[in-house]
Amino acid sequence: MRRYLVVMVKEPRPGRVKTRLGRDIGIVAAAWWFRHQVTRLLRQIEDPRWQVVLAVSPDRAGLLSRVWPAHLPRVAQKAGDLGDRMGRILRGMPPGPVCIIGADIPGVTRRHIAKAFAALGPNDAVLGPALDGGYWLVGLKRSRAIPATLFAGVRWSTAHALSDTINTLGGARIGLVDTLQDVDAARDLKDTKSHSV
Repeated sequence: MRRYLVVMVKEPRPGRVKTRLGRDIGIVAAAWWFRHQVTRLLRQIEDPRWQVVLAVSPDRAGLLSRVWPAHLPRVAQKAGDLGDRMGRILRGMPPGPVCIIGADIPGVTRRHIAKAFAALGPNDAVLGPALDGGYWLVGLKRSRAIPATLFAGVRWSTAHALSDTINTLGGARIGLVDTLQDVDAARDLKDTKSHSV
């Protein structure tokens, strides 16, 4: 079955993307960083072993955007919190394993993605922890029904996001892969290279 790697992106508009980073370095600089980060990331992760799909926001503007590479398929994130949006993506993709990543992880490479898909061999789900207690990757084998409770009650943007998500997976077999640094604030820009483990 085909493997799918979904990258969640927002249009890089000042004040609408990376707002916490924007409070530290300015909203224009944060939008510029995000746009160039996504370009770098896509170069680092495109691979014939999986199909990269962009999950775009806002929906209409993202689907029509000329900012993102035209050769990559796109799906709309639609409304709701992060869990609502990721749950919809996981349920709506064609058959096959699906991993979802954020676009704000400078250290992620093809090796990390290959490791995550390999972890889905013996497991139902895979998570890539982030240093802040969240995670940079979530993936499901999708060989059985996705629990309706997936992502229910997860405290997003807190140190509890990873443990909360694990709890929503019930009795699923879960693999953990490398811990990476995402970028939420200016201090994370300095830490991204030194904290890839």
